[in-house]
Parts: sequence; C-alpha cells; structure tokens
Amino acid sequence: MTSSEDGKFWNFLGRWLPWLGTPGLLKAVVLLNALTFLLITAAPDYAEVLSLDPAKIMQGEVWRLVTYIFVPETRSVFWILFALLFLWFLATSLEEIWGPLRLNVFYLVGMAGCTAAAFFFGGGPSNTFLNLSLFFAFATIAPDYEVFLFFIARVKIKYIAWFMAAIFGLQFVVLPLSAKMAMAASLANYLLFFAPALVRNRVVKERDTRRLRRFRAESETSLHRCVSCGRTELSDPDLEFRVTGSGEEFCRQHLPTA
Repeated sequence: MTSSEDGKFWNFLGRWLPWLGTPGLLKAVVLLNALTFLLITAAPDYAEVLSLDPAKIMQGEVWRLVTYIFVPETRSVFWILFALLFLWFLATSLEEIWGPLRLNVFYLVGMAGCTAAAFFFGGGPSNTFLNLSLFFAFATIAPDYEVFLFFIARVKIKYIAWFMAAIFGLQFVVLPLSAKMAMAASLANYLLFFAPALVRNRVVKERDTRRLRRFRAESETSLHRCVSCGRTELSDPDLEFRVTGSGEEFCRQHLPTA
C-alpha cells in the first residue's frame, strides 16, 4: 500500500467510524489499570472476574472480552507504578505520532489477536503481549529515543526492544506449536502494521545494495591491462599502454623489443 493509498484508507475509516478517532482512549485504559490494581489489592478474587476466560465468556460473561485489559500483570506496587508510567508515556507518544485513530485501531487489533489466542490456542488471560506490542511499535517508529533504564542508565529504546525480542524469540523456538500460534496471534497488530513495511524496506535495501555493487563493478572495469604484469590504468594511472600487431596490450615497461 502506497502512502497515498494509506492516507485514503485512514480518511475513509475515520469518516465511517468516527468513534475510532476518540482521543485519550489508551490513557483511559492506563487509569483503569491503576484503579483495577487498587481493587485487586483490596479483593484479590476480583481479578478472576475480569480475566479473559473463553469458557466463562461462552457462558455469557461477555464483559471479559474487554475487562482483561485492565488487569495488571504484577502485584508489586513498584513494578505497577513503573509499568503504568511507561504505558502512559507510550500512549501519549504514539497518539502524537500516529493520531488517535491509528493508535486506537492498533490497540483494538491487538485485543482481537489476544482474544483469538485465548479461544483457539489457549493463550490465556494475559495482556502482556498486547502492552508489549505498543512498546515494539514505538521502538520501531523512534528507535533512537533514549530512556532511563530503571532510572539509572540512558539507553536507546531500540536496544531494549532487540533484547526483549531476543528473549521472546528464544521462547518461541522452544514452545509447542499451540503456544507459538498464541504468541503470533497476540502480536497480530504489530505484524499487521509493521511487517509489510519492514519486508518492503528490506527488499528495497537489498536491491539498492545490488545496484551499488554493480555500479562499482562497472565503474572499476579497466580499459587497459598489461598481459605481462597485469597492471591497469586503475592500479597505476601514470602507465602508458601499447598494442602489438597480435592484439596484445603491454605497458611501456614490458613492451616486447622484437
């Protein structure tokens, strides 16, 4: 899809489904995560009522299709504070870069992937990959952005993303097929938004590299070469060449005397 076609698609989607462009939806998710953390801290059983449980959904508890995104993945006050602050940062940054429409669609596609993973592959109630997809999205868009890792060291976000991708890549190798499919489905939004562009850029880069190599090879082809010493006008620009009656070419130093 070209940039022009891409723009037309988003304009069309914004006109027909204007609610998708509501600003601040992801920030509301962050705030509800904080509220849910407080509720679960006071009543731990509350988490089970909100989790993404396909069996319970089939029994009519359809609210689980949405409420699982509010269930925090940690019970530590320190880690939840760190996670929610970082999630707020991602929500703010991506909405400024993409606009609310693209960000909301990206998140909704991720939710659909998590739901599919739970129903078809036993992906479980976790929203880890959904939140991780936001991180990978920002790292892809702004790879050189620097963050304070644990408020200690300034690190470019692309290095953190590569490290996390390596960890999940190793897990992907050793996991059974059902778990692999669940992981892929949970990251469907990232793959849908970025994989085509990454593949296209890779193809263009390889094509340009081949063209550059061919250009260099053609530009470095010599017009003269001494059959005796092998030197050319490229290796020694001051050489003078002569062609014998037999058609062989020699530099003046190795020109036959006969």
